Amino acid sequence: MSHCPFCGKKIAMSKAFCSRTCKENYFQLIAIQIPKPFLKRIYIFCNDEQREEEIENFAKRHNWRVDLLKTKIEEVAKDNGYIKGMSPSAKK
Repeated sequence: MSHCPFCGKKIAMSKAFCSRTCKENYFQLIAIQIPKPFLKRIYIFCNDEQREEEIENFAKRHNWRVDLLKTKIEEVAKDNGYIKGMSPSAKK
């Protein structure tokens, strides 16, 4: 048995993803790029309310889902030291 790369569910060896939704989410998450100036602006110059508004505007501007964008921003923010927590690249 292998695991779905997006949600982690167990799937048959012949399948790559557990569902079409997981496949679409996985590739959209890879496609999302967060510019460092945007990240700096939302974590240094914005409070929580402003940050949420900026993220929603950014998602609409680029036609990305807000939940996937927030996930990607959190990953990149951990890598760049804006929020605490072990970054995914540090675990390897």
